[in-house]
Amino acid sequence: MNKKAIIKTTHLTKIYKTDVLETVALSDVTFQIDKGEFVAIMGPSGSGKSTLMHILGALDLPTSGQYILDGENVGELADDELADIRNRKIGFVFQAYNLLPRTTAMKNVMLPMAYADVPKEERLEKAKKYLEMVGLGNRLEHTSNQLSGGQQQRVAIARALVMNPAILLADEPTGNIASAQASEIMDIFQKLNDEGHTIVMITHEPDIAEHAKRIIHIRDGKISADGNGHTQKKVKS
Repeated sequence: MNKKAIIKTTHLTKIYKTDVLETVALSDVTFQIDKGEFVAIMGPSGSGKSTLMHILGALDLPTSGQYILDGENVGELADDELADIRNRKIGFVFQAYNLLPRTTAMKNVMLPMAYADVPKEERLEKAKKYLEMVGLGNRLEHTSNQLSGGQQQRVAIARALVMNPAILLADEPTGNIASAQASEIMDIFQKLNDEGHTIVMITHEPDIAEHAKRIIHIRDGKISADGNGHTQKKVKS
């Protein structure tokens, strides 16, 4: 059975230019992520992983090369179409949570649906469903600043799920929380992946990356290895 590619990049290159300097952040990056995969993208500071995350999240465009997300060529989209694809196809989970601090968990989770003009009754129903799914059924009316870091990240995961995105894109999702809570967050990601969700996670922590089923290593803007922890294939530059 052929698996469906949710993400396909071909010869992605990203160059930042100033009047005096040209910096190659990504160089000839080609890979595919199939529906239902759980992939960690690892690399040291300055390796290009953050630039790649911004491109995969349709927050930036490559200088050259092609990025296909769930059948759509992201590089051909106008700004308003990029905003639309981010809301429809990508569920973001950030290191800093990016929640509204004095707003309840319910209202934070409802926000993407409000932008998409989902009827209020459906917004309430879905927000409650996904907050219960991440273990926060008893915290629905707590504001973000009344929740621990781990609980705030659970709210962020629930918010990322409500639009039924093609991919969950997690950028250092455990970077701001204690190790015990980090383990609980990774358990949630693994459960979501077992249920069929496609997850792409950016991390610099090897123990967090080990929760993924496949690890892509980036160094100096290029893929240096790709595979699972036991069958890492080195990629020739």
